[in-house]
Amino acid sequence: MPSKKRATPISLQPLDALFGTNEETNNGICEIEIGSLHPFPNHPFQVKDDKKMEELSESITQYGVLVPGIVRLRESGGYELVAGHRRKRACELAGLEKMPVIIKDLTDDEATVIMVDSNIQREELLISEKAFAYKMKYDAIKRKAGRKKCGQVDFNNGKRSVDIIGELCGDSAKQVQRYIKITELIPPLLEKVDDGTMGFTPAVQLAYLKKKEQQQMVDAIDFTQCTPSLSQAIRMKKLSEAGNLTLEEMEGILGEVKQKEMDRVVFKNEQLYRFFPASYTSERMRREILEILKIWRASNWD
Repeated sequence: MPSKKRATPISLQPLDALFGTNEETNNGICEIEIGSLHPFPNHPFQVKDDKKMEELSESITQYGVLVPGIVRLRESGGYELVAGHRRKRACELAGLEKMPVIIKDLTDDEATVIMVDSNIQREELLISEKAFAYKMKYDAIKRKAGRKKCGQVDFNNGKRSVDIIGELCGDSAKQVQRYIKITELIPPLLEKVDDGTMGFTPAVQLAYLKKKEQQQMVDAIDFTQCTPSLSQAIRMKKLSEAGNLTLEEMEGILGEVKQKEMDRVVFKNEQLYRFFPASYTSERMRREILEILKIWRASNWD
């Protein structure tokens, strides 16, 4: 009977060696190469090389990344950043090759909620950033609850999606709905909201216009050098609903003198103080101005 050969022991390699993950793990925190970290799809928050980014980069150079980012595996390779886009950019500016992260197994909707929540409390968010963040989180919560219509109840906790978002971010449910609505504005109009050229509440009304009408609105604003008041935006929305909103109508409405411009002329104190003695009070300056205007009117109009 032939003798049996002894089995040769098999040396199993670690998973990292088999799959080449190139990670260094320390208490659940991995050091991942910067080049393997990819941005979250449709990430609504801007990453700017501004003064605050410079300060963050200097802090990372001195102390390292104090709070690890959050990532998840990508099907196409590498990792998708869920939280930590600004930290990644700061690491690049600091000349680091790797960044500490925590790898999580997340669904698309879970990742979206974490991405929004980790950024929404930041100071100095643009209105458009907040709007698209609310929209992404709203859609994620809605899908998770299996709902199809805005405002339906989340049966997991008895609250509407807009209520959940509002409670977290300090806005009313109605205000959350307004933010979500302005994501329907075309980029040139959104830019005017972000830079303060156009008010938020008129912008909400303009979001109901058709995309072609919104582009015409951009042209009308450029032509008249005016942006709509709330009442003007509401009138244009009604004209749009009736199918009667044209470029000419927009230009005519924007060319009107706004009621508040008729009622008030405002001067800052620093503009007036240089014309009066230092001892003059605001009330005395007001009386003097009215007297001067009366004299000017008598000599020019009467």
